[in-house]
Amino acid sequence: MITKKYSLIKIIGNDIFQNGIIPLILLIIIIISSILIITITHKTRILTSQKNLIIEERENLDIEWRNLILEKKSLENHIRIERFSIEKLQMIYVDPAQEHIVIIK
Repeated sequence: MITKKYSLIKIIGNDIFQNGIIPLILLIIIIISSILIITITHKTRILTSQKNLIIEERENLDIEWRNLILEKKSLENHIRIERFSIEKLQMIYVDPAQEHIVIIK
């Protein structure tokens, strides 16, 4: 009597490839699609985080821009008053040597 040794891996492999090729292909497709879903979800979360940071930076720049506009208008107002005082009122800068300080006691 001759006993044959069968390899379990060989038997399973033959059975899968002879009778179960479609379920094997479907299993591989499911695994690939689940890996792709995980990858895309991760990338989407990273992009959403970057978008939020960019929106926050834009808001900060907008606030800074508005402050600069206010500062510019304030400085323009002083320049306009100075120009008006020189041209219309004939006011001039006084030399510090010609200044006289009056102290009331």
